[in-house]
Formats: sequence, structure tokens, C-alpha cells
Amino acid sequence: MALSDRIFLIGPMGAGKSTIGRLLSEELSLPFIDSDKIIEDRAGVNIPWIFDQEGEEGFREREELAIEELTVGEPTILATGGGAILRENNRRNLRSHGFVVYLKTSVDQQITRTAKDKNRPLLQTPNKRKVLTELLEIRGPLYESTADWTIDTDGLSPKAVVKNIIDHFYGQE
Repeated sequence: MALSDRIFLIGPMGAGKSTIGRLLSEELSLPFIDSDKIIEDRAGVNIPWIFDQEGEEGFREREELAIEELTVGEPTILATGGGAILRENNRRNLRSHGFVVYLKTSVDQQITRTAKDKNRPLLQTPNKRKVLTELLEIRGPLYESTADWTIDTDGLSPKAVVKNIIDHFYGQE
């Protein structure tokens, strides 16, 4: 892959997509875009509000439109929402327009990283472990099949993850 290509980060909530994306954009001097933030900015409300008013289907419609637009154009680092890979159009756009990195993480790590987060509608439940496990069972194979490369982030610092991505990215040239 050439450095001018786009890098798209996929993975479950709490995998570190936003953190890794920001660091990666600094290292590579590329703009960073968080698809969830774009959706919120365009809607003028937060994701929980969209889920409350439009349901998950309404949110996924907005997400699909955003990803279709954000995967083309200038080189960029794009962090997607955890469920972005649920739609075939999103998977196709990600695969077709950039280098897709799956930030793989364990349910234990997700629970630790999302413990105090109130902005994740699917986790507003007493049994977060059950929800995260079920989501991973459904989404895990989709992350794997969409990704050009997978990195297990458990036990790695964000800087170490970024270094591994850059090393792999340059190794593809």
C-alpha cells in the first residue's frame, strides 16, 4: 500500500479506534475522522438521542451514508463505529477504498475501557459482558472478513499499536 492511501480502523467498541486513529494521524500527518463524530455533528445531536428517536436502524442509515462519503476523497485515517461492518455496503466501501485494520480486543478489555462511558446505547444495560460477548459473536467474523490486517490490541499501549500498524503498512509497499 502506498502512504497516500486511506487507513480505516474497524473493531468493537472499546478497541481504541479513536485513540489509535488520532495517534496514527499525527504520526502519518494525515487528517483523522471519526465517523460517529461526523454523524453526531450532522444530526446536531448525540448517538444515544439518534438511537432513542430513530432506533438502531435509523442510526445505521445515517452511518451508511457517512461511510460511503468518508471512504473516498483525500487520504485520511478513519475510525468507524463498532457496528459499521454490519452493512454490506459499508464493508464493500471500506475494502474498496483503503487499508482496513481490525483492532481486535477481548471482552474483558472492552469492559475495562467502556466502564464509565454513557454514550454507547448498546451498553446501557446491567449485563455488559453478555451484550459485548453476543456482539462479538456476530461481528467478529465480519471484522475478520473486512480487514486487510488484524492486530490484537490487548496488552499493547496505543503507541505500540500505532507502531505496529505503521510497520505493517510500510511493509506492504
